[in-house]
Amino acid sequence: MRRALITLIAIALAGCARGAVDLDGRAVDPTRAHAAALVFVSPGCPIANRYAPEIQRIAARFSTVRFWLVYPDATAAQARAHLAEYGYALPALLDRRHALSRRARVEVTPEAALFSDGALVWHGRIDDRFVDIGRERPTATRHDLEDAVAALVAGRALPTPSPAVGCVIEP
Repeated sequence: MRRALITLIAIALAGCARGAVDLDGRAVDPTRAHAAALVFVSPGCPIANRYAPEIQRIAARFSTVRFWLVYPDATAAQARAHLAEYGYALPALLDRRHALSRRARVEVTPEAALFSDGALVWHGRIDDRFVDIGRERPTATRHDLEDAVAALVAGRALPTPSPAVGCVIEP
């Protein structure tokens, strides 16, 4: 009994060290999956909000990859409201200490990171629709996240990531 309790405490502390908790405050390490895609979003970022349909479309396409929304600067209440407003059906995490953001090497929302068996294998933009702040293409010509997930699933080399355009994750 005592050993089991110590093990549970160690697991919880490991999750807290990674910094991510679900919306009920439970420590979670989303990177432990064989294939995990973390998409960093913010309720107050108009660029991230414009990507909601695209993020959901990509997540629906790849059922073998565990997709998570990560909120670096939101409360649980803000995240729940954002999920409802944009019709997200993805699990969500809070990263208020930015430990997961640093581990994923993301700097803006929206930005994505792919992990395979705990190792960061790719991070970058969703696509090239936003050229710069205030400069948007009518449609994307490169689909960075979708191409990276497809390569990961197929066991191919992942594409070279491109920097994301969005709202800065404040340190």
